[in-house]
Amino acid sequence: MTRHVALAALMLAACSSQPQADATPTRTPEATPRTAARPPATAKTGAPVTPKPGVLKTFGDWQVGCDNGLVCTMASLLPDDGAGAGVTLNLTRYPGASGQYQVSPGEGVTDAKGRRGATRYIVDGRDVGANPDAIAVAMANGRVLRMSGGTVSLKGASAALRYIDAMQGRAGTVTATVAKGPAPATAVPPMTAQPVVVAQGLKPYAERLPATVVATMKRLGRCDLPDGMDATPDVVRTTGGRLLAIQPCSAGAYNLIGALFVIDGTKVTPADVDAPAGFEATGADSQTPVHSVINGTFGGDMLNSYAKGRGLGDCGSSQGFAWDGKRYRLVVQDDMGECRGNTNFIATWRAIMRR
Repeated sequence: MTRHVALAALMLAACSSQPQADATPTRTPEATPRTAARPPATAKTGAPVTPKPGVLKTFGDWQVGCDNGLVCTMASLLPDDGAGAGVTLNLTRYPGASGQYQVSPGEGVTDAKGRRGATRYIVDGRDVGANPDAIAVAMANGRVLRMSGGTVSLKGASAALRYIDAMQGRAGTVTATVAKGPAPATAVPPMTAQPVVVAQGLKPYAERLPATVVATMKRLGRCDLPDGMDATPDVVRTTGGRLLAIQPCSAGAYNLIGALFVIDGTKVTPADVDAPAGFEATGADSQTPVHSVINGTFGGDMLNSYAKGRGLGDCGSSQGFAWDGKRYRLVVQDDMGECRGNTNFIATWRAIMRR
């Protein structure tokens, strides 16, 4: 399989009935970006908001996207032809008049002794130092960026930077990186308010579920795991008193698909979710109405889903949901639509979780 693989084609692989050795997720979603602390966000209260994660765009050897707060990230991709060393870089710009860049070296970036640490950035032979804003400006007109461990192609970087200018309302202002103009910084809109999710706490549940309850979940989910795979459900108790369960249902390439249920005594009900998880809009497979997650786990007060596009973990979707007492609500989503070596996914949705 080449490194350039559209996720649409990978949906078929995700529904394969063959189990894979690499079925355990190696990453869980986080409530804040991995690159840096986010700027203060205003909360959007009121009726629940239907999540609309940002879309991803590919320009040459870069993929770019923004979350619902207009925090935008561009991620380098390894060239299709395999040229150059396998290093990656993410560049994030925060919204608003004073929004600055944050640079995040990724795969393969080490010093002479193999350690990850501070690095300098050289664009077309010119040392531009380590200031993220200066790096972004140099990248806009460069061809190759060199840093510790190897080089990064700048093919498409200017277009990705221009896309960020447009998405954040910077085009035509003095704050733009590429689409610069005379308009003052005050013309740039502020960070978009983020929705608030009031979540119930989740606690581990170690007791064995009644066999009739497990059988009901398997029946409702139309579960059909290959022989030899563990079908034990993962269960937590909510502060509201009910149980939440992930029932393993089917296996795909690199992915274990689990159906979501709410258990109240012996009553089993499919769980409601406000956004699709992984590759499927609903269901543990294409025939069931039960919402599912991919490589699902409970961690803290979150339900995590990590749909891997391939075994390297360099494409797919990583999500975190909170239970509000009625349904799972999407709190965090990171995506990578190109299987080209960058495992540092792009933030496409963020909510503020309160308990």
